[in-house]
Amino acid sequence: MSAPIRLGTQGWNYDAWVGPFYPGDTRPADYLTVYARAFDTVEVDSTFYAVPPVRTVRGWYERTPPGFTFALKLPQEITHERRLRDSADLAEEFFERARELYDKLGPVLIQLAPDFGPSELPAVANLLPALPRDIRFAIEFRHRGWINDGVIALLAEHGVALAVTDARWIPRKQMLALASRPTANFAYLRWMGANRDIVDYSRIQIDRTRELEEWADVMTTLSKVNVKVYGYVNNLFAGHSPQSARELQRMVGQAPVNPESLGEQMSLF
Repeated sequence: MSAPIRLGTQGWNYDAWVGPFYPGDTRPADYLTVYARAFDTVEVDSTFYAVPPVRTVRGWYERTPPGFTFALKLPQEITHERRLRDSADLAEEFFERARELYDKLGPVLIQLAPDFGPSELPAVANLLPALPRDIRFAIEFRHRGWINDGVIALLAEHGVALAVTDARWIPRKQMLALASRPTANFAYLRWMGANRDIVDYSRIQIDRTRELEEWADVMTTLSKVNVKVYGYVNNLFAGHSPQSARELQRMVGQAPVNPESLGEQMSLF
């Protein structure tokens, strides 16, 4: 039996999506509810900036259907400011807040800074065994010096996924190969893109068909060997992440929900 492939976007609070994705009369308060009719997972960027209030997390839970999954970013105070050191207190506060999602809690992403180089290995080695076992974790390195067999083995020892990202800091060919070497029973994929100049998130501006086809092949292979896949597209990858995510859904054999169908369901609010 193949493992699930869950595809979505990085965030949902984009006014530019009203019209091309959200129906024209969608209120910002309803973005998440409408989003969850098209995708069954989302990566939450806001937790990178602060631990969210309990009411916020419970609101996410209540506004999404059964089976929906949230991937949360570990706060930057832990990853960038404290650099994984002396942060047990803040980490525990965050984990307790994340558990408010119950069955809708997906992986937690540990996104490290570009200047967090391999010399920081002791901090990573100390962090991994201290992570709670009831939460799944993925770690993203933005320095190519981390990509070596020793680090891959360390992650596998602790069942932590290597977040494989299509971006400008590590060549795509290398990341595609790494995706085929999962270090956990799930894979965590991110599509960021190399162009940081895109400011219009309402439409596709770069043809990424070839790249998406390569990633779709990788995801299909992982699913066949019973590795669950979580994948999230950024607007900067091609210009409009909902459309990119729907293209990926089609490529892996899923049936995307088109924006027109979302409009027909507005009466369900």
